[in-house]
Amino acid sequence: MKKITEQEAALPNSLPRPEGEEEQLLRIWYAPTGWRWFTAVNNTTVGLLYLGAAFVFFVLAGLVALVMRTQLAVPENHLVSQDLYNQLFTVHGTTMMFLFAVPAMEALGVLLLPQMLAARDLPFPRLSAFAIWAYIIGGGVFFSTIFYDLAPKGGWFMYPPLTLTEYSPGDNADFWLLGIGFIEISAIAGAIEIIVGILRTRPPGMSLDKLPIFGWSMLVFAGMIVVAFPAVILATMFLEIERSFSWPFFTAAGGGDPLLWQHLFWFFGHPEVYIIFLPAAGLVSMIVPTMARTPLVGYKLIVVALIATGFFSFGLWVHHMFATGIPSLSLAFFSAASMAVAVPSGIQVFAWIATIASAKGRFQLNTPSLFVLGMLFIFTVGGLTGVMVAMVPFDWQAHDTHFIVAHLHYVLVGGMVFPLFATFYYWAPMVSTRMLSERLGKWSFWLMFIGFNLTFLHMHITGLIGMPRRVWTYSEASGWGPYNFVSTVGAYIIGAGVLVFIIDMMRNFRVGKHGMSNPWQAGTLEWLPTDVYSTRSIPHVTSLEPLWDQPNLAEQVEAGQHYLPNAPTGWRETIVTSPIEAKPQYVIQMLGPGWMHFFAAVFTAACFLLLTIKVVVPALVCGVLAIVCFLVWAWELDKGPAKGPIDIGAGFKLPVYVTGPVGHGWWAMVILMLVAGSLYFAYLFSYLYTWTVSPGVWPSDAASLPRLQWPVVSAVLFIASAAFFAVAKGTLPEPGEKSLLTPLLVLLGALLGVFAVYMEIWCQWQTGLRPTESSYGALVYMAGVLDGELIFAVLIMSLFVIARHFTGKLDRVRFASLENTNLLIYYTVVQALIGLFMIHGFPRII
Repeated sequence: MKKITEQEAALPNSLPRPEGEEEQLLRIWYAPTGWRWFTAVNNTTVGLLYLGAAFVFFVLAGLVALVMRTQLAVPENHLVSQDLYNQLFTVHGTTMMFLFAVPAMEALGVLLLPQMLAARDLPFPRLSAFAIWAYIIGGGVFFSTIFYDLAPKGGWFMYPPLTLTEYSPGDNADFWLLGIGFIEISAIAGAIEIIVGILRTRPPGMSLDKLPIFGWSMLVFAGMIVVAFPAVILATMFLEIERSFSWPFFTAAGGGDPLLWQHLFWFFGHPEVYIIFLPAAGLVSMIVPTMARTPLVGYKLIVVALIATGFFSFGLWVHHMFATGIPSLSLAFFSAASMAVAVPSGIQVFAWIATIASAKGRFQLNTPSLFVLGMLFIFTVGGLTGVMVAMVPFDWQAHDTHFIVAHLHYVLVGGMVFPLFATFYYWAPMVSTRMLSERLGKWSFWLMFIGFNLTFLHMHITGLIGMPRRVWTYSEASGWGPYNFVSTVGAYIIGAGVLVFIIDMMRNFRVGKHGMSNPWQAGTLEWLPTDVYSTRSIPHVTSLEPLWDQPNLAEQVEAGQHYLPNAPTGWRETIVTSPIEAKPQYVIQMLGPGWMHFFAAVFTAACFLLLTIKVVVPALVCGVLAIVCFLVWAWELDKGPAKGPIDIGAGFKLPVYVTGPVGHGWWAMVILMLVAGSLYFAYLFSYLYTWTVSPGVWPSDAASLPRLQWPVVSAVLFIASAAFFAVAKGTLPEPGEKSLLTPLLVLLGALLGVFAVYMEIWCQWQTGLRPTESSYGALVYMAGVLDGELIFAVLIMSLFVIARHFTGKLDRVRFASLENTNLLIYYTVVQALIGLFMIHGFPRII
């Protein structure tokens, strides 16, 4: 590939500009309106909808919090019943953590990343749209349960045994388990989109050392979702299966252990704090240099700090379990890790302070700056109390008191909510024709800042004098009343600050065709002139602050004088670049508006929700309809190589179709395999953990295990399945030809995988082992469930591949669908072989 020179990057102003190019882009990238608005996939439309929905959930959760604070304002209050208070508590925490914090950050990724990368859109626009509709439907139904006495009551952490059927009958807990599990799946879909988008759709020249800090923070954020979220998905599967079918994963009488839930939940739950914080820190790292009119101090150190924070966060989950009786050595390790994670966070804080100081008095003190400074104070206090609770003796005293409530809110509100409001005021002009009001913005800040500290500073005191968490009411003799009353007043002041912001949005936020023209004089690409197609052309980037270092860049881009100034294939397109150096590799043809992703979200949500209330047959029908929608959607993804190569400008011609590790679809499948691998790792942890706590329910000798020939037969079938798929790829016909051998091999490979799973389950059943008898039996059959889910996906994908073959859309050149299916079966076989060794070999070894 020809190397892009600095001279070519400048692209002289005299380049000819064919008539009609901009009009063509407007037509192709047109965002639907009216009733067809539901089909829209433009990143601005989807991002604003996503962010708006997350903010609605924030307001709703805040209103729930006000009811709770009113209940606690005075001793022996009976504003709400204890049962309703437990529901309010659970819904508030769940909504803030699952329906607001992570979705809001993903929404900002969808909204801002294409603009920061000067890409026309993220690579899978319908995947983003699917995620948002799934989130809105699932989240809306979950929150509404509070109005029907169906909300869960076990806290946002849902600890067993309280949430087992014996103590939580009815469907309340099931709404949490299936609803939140479904929402987590949509979050993973968004994470895949973000990772591939950042690594593969950067503009030419934007190597990783020129990636905006927000891009780095979102890359770490999405990577942490891929690793952390599968653990809580597995935990919800365990608990829902135990509630529905009595498989004793957490019941001590059957060899289960309630602490297994805590390990799985907090392996997700503590990294989630940093999953929430890191994108917010990235936003602050974008705002501070602009307001200081100087480059960010310590860019490379901050990148290292972001990665280090993500890494350290996975060693902290037992930080929440110091009072559960775990061994002293474990306490020491996790205590040290809990304190060590403060170091990379501190690096970012000091970098911001140094950047502000380097402005030498020129730092602009406006509404975004105020929210950033408020964040610095509040988050620092939260970090200091975090170091305190990382010390085991202190944690034993403060555990489950209001001190922990205060610490949690200082970290989360300081580390995420204040940066989010700074983001609203800073980036609103990017999509709005009017700026938000400075006067109302400052009112909003001071009300929120004062109200927050009034609310939660006093909770440190109430915690230290003994007030436990999650109490519904308390006696007057406790002496907690005055502190709680002040906290309640502070909560209402926070609400007033949010209300002022809402009024400001209603008065001044107007989505415009172009937004405003860089009112902050920032240096990054999201402030280039844009329209529905994002930037008029895609620039060549040579520095971290292109708009500062290339003064004429905005005019050149708007004039269509850089790369891909038109739509040569007649479809929505953007340039795909190499993951490290951002060299142009090919042009991706993306899908436009459509109904299938919307209906897929509707039917998938309906399937989960109907399963929650045990309406099985309609749920299965909705599941089938969802699969059909996914297949129809996927049918359009592979447009083939017919229209390439195309001219993107400066004499570069790029293909429009690639396969293998260069292709964005290959990257998405690999990331999905990492998700599956993380989930299976959590399963293996559960398997070995249960053995350590309940060895008595495990087989005492090899005679009670299936004979070894059965796992050997299953292993051979799995390997043969993968081999059939590998051979099938080699038999692909030339374009325009057909071969019955290819579809036959694909079908046989899929069926062999199905039979291998059946053999493994059957051989266990023949020994008399039942999943309801013990935790060992439940975990053995769970391995078959996890393998069966993957094989079912492989079977559906195989039928899809066969259909494409017989319609002339699968050959030696156009085979992305078969390639992705092969990747999944290879992963499935590796997982199954590891499982066979653990299920049949480990009990024999011990």
